[in-house]
Amino acid sequence: MPVITTIDDLRRMHKRRAPKMFYDYAESGSWTEQTFRENTSDFDLIRLRQRVAVDMSNRTTTSQMIGQDVAMPVALAPVGLTGMQCADGEIKAAKAAEKFGVPFTLSTMSICSIEDVAEHTSTPFWFQLYVMQDEEFVDNIIARAKNAGCSALVLTLDLQILGQRHKDLKNGLTAPPKLTIPTMINLATKWRWGLGMLQTKRRSFGNIVGHAKGVGDTSSLSSWTAEQFDLQLDWAKIAKLKEKWGGKLILKGILDVEDAKKAVEIGADAIIVSNHGGRQLDGALSAIRMLPSIVAAVGDKIEVHMDSGIRSGQDVLKALALGAKGTYIGRAFIYGLGAMGEEGVTKALEVIHKELDITMALCGRRDVQTLDRDVLLVPKNFEGEWA
Repeated sequence: MPVITTIDDLRRMHKRRAPKMFYDYAESGSWTEQTFRENTSDFDLIRLRQRVAVDMSNRTTTSQMIGQDVAMPVALAPVGLTGMQCADGEIKAAKAAEKFGVPFTLSTMSICSIEDVAEHTSTPFWFQLYVMQDEEFVDNIIARAKNAGCSALVLTLDLQILGQRHKDLKNGLTAPPKLTIPTMINLATKWRWGLGMLQTKRRSFGNIVGHAKGVGDTSSLSSWTAEQFDLQLDWAKIAKLKEKWGGKLILKGILDVEDAKKAVEIGADAIIVSNHGGRQLDGALSAIRMLPSIVAAVGDKIEVHMDSGIRSGQDVLKALALGAKGTYIGRAFIYGLGAMGEEGVTKALEVIHKELDITMALCGRRDVQTLDRDVLLVPKNFEGEWA
């Protein structure tokens, strides 16, 4: 095995081993990709305050997210098509998260179904919901998540309409991939990926095919998904979904103080400050820039989490120090999965945990729950002055 010391090491392996269309699906944003880039580059603007001659023994990264004990305040974010990065990808990622002691979130647009993941894990996982116009489908998938013992519903709010990702259109992204000449040429170089896919029956959207009305196979899937995202989703509908679910509710895609206040009003348990990894509204501010103002507005009323741009344990520390109670990694664990399957997801978590632990110590703290802005050096204009 190569020596892996950073998430970027895993990214390079992922690029070599996964088909181009699926690597590009993960490693891309919408339109010009400005927000995609700034999600990570804005973390670099924040510096760390070194402290010395302090007791660094008996450190702990344990914490809680929505009342659930976690080995570190990092969850695996919901990522569509995870099972196309590696055969049975959602199952492998969920097993790695369970063993490490962090939450796993299954996407509506997963390849492995809710039932598949539940069958292969013993710890309750979280389920992410896209609201569709087919109310019967939504009711059924909520019931399936309940039956599988999912302990939280993560409701994504920033994808009522799909942001254009140029690479996906140019690659002809589908699951499973259509066998065009360019695709076949690329797949011929990805023998490890191909062998894995030959050994699994899970090659399409397991939560949808056979469950949505009129979708019995992949040929009818694309037209259904193109028409189904609910353009009329509003706060009243969100409140009704909260009642239907009846459990812990996390709202994902909050990037504005006023929307954060609305989430408090409807009684959500947590919000995720997120711009969908830069894959929706290109030109929006990075999640880390928006985090401090949202924490200042509602952080004493609701649990604030942060997603989009985290590639290291230092990024996790910076988000926590700015007030987040939890963080999410998407691409970071996908790189590991595409590189080495379940072992790669574990390696990604180990890399982030080690970076978080050592950085915390060098900043003079022993407990992740004591991190605050005092460990950071933040540019005076970091949040920006916008007319």
